[in-house]
Amino acid sequence: MIKEYYTLTRLQMEQVDKTKTLVIVPLGAVEQHGNQAPLGTDTLIAGEMVKRIRAKLQEDEEFLKKDVNVLTFPVIPVGYSVEHQNFCGSVTFKPETYYHVLYDICDGLGRHGFKNIVFLICHGGNRALAEVVSRQARQDLGVKVFLVASGAFSSPRVKATVSPGNEMDFHGGEMETAMVMAIDESLVDLETSAPGHHRYTRKGKKLSFGGSVALPWMGEDFVTEEDLPIGIGGDPKGATAEKGEIILDESANEAAQGIIEIAEII
Repeated sequence: MIKEYYTLTRLQMEQVDKTKTLVIVPLGAVEQHGNQAPLGTDTLIAGEMVKRIRAKLQEDEEFLKKDVNVLTFPVIPVGYSVEHQNFCGSVTFKPETYYHVLYDICDGLGRHGFKNIVFLICHGGNRALAEVVSRQARQDLGVKVFLVASGAFSSPRVKATVSPGNEMDFHGGEMETAMVMAIDESLVDLETSAPGHHRYTRKGKKLSFGGSVALPWMGEDFVTEEDLPIGIGGDPKGATAEKGEIILDESANEAAQGIIEIAEII
């Protein structure tokens, strides 16, 4: 059985073998994605991803032979997005609030006998707290909480979609914008787009937001050529729906494969 969690009735849910079920909880966000892309970019992508993952699994004959159910939970539309909070429209939970939202979902699912949960991470800023909840829920509740990333941004097929000369495609850049365009092109206005550059690496500083010595980034660290905060990395203007379709398909392939691998050990 591969279905949306909330389409089952209580009686139907009572018949589900909880020990042989994966509940996928997609984690979105409401945050700025530059001038051109919607605040709900990550939440839109999360919703699209679970649809595509379900479809990929339904097409996999070997997976369908396994005695494993997959239920996809409704997208959690708000996440931990403090790095974008100073940009208009962005909404974030405080760390302790988001921790309890995720923990309480695990508690509710565990209370009814589910033992295997997947956090599908569609906003990178959610990952750190998702990891903390994963360990604590396993300790307290006896449930396994797996983490699956939703963006195949390191895939050669995906990297090939980035326009030549667009050296740093990051949050709100060409790839994410293209993904939204593949979902609903009317939500993107490329005419308003502007490229963003990381303030510190642009100045030749060694300190960055990744690596062994890091300054975790804030949206204001990404600026325009005029040194004005833009909150995105790279130039979105090369985004197309066709590129977005490639990225979404590759991302769904990787995520579905992750689900299949998890199903092997539950």
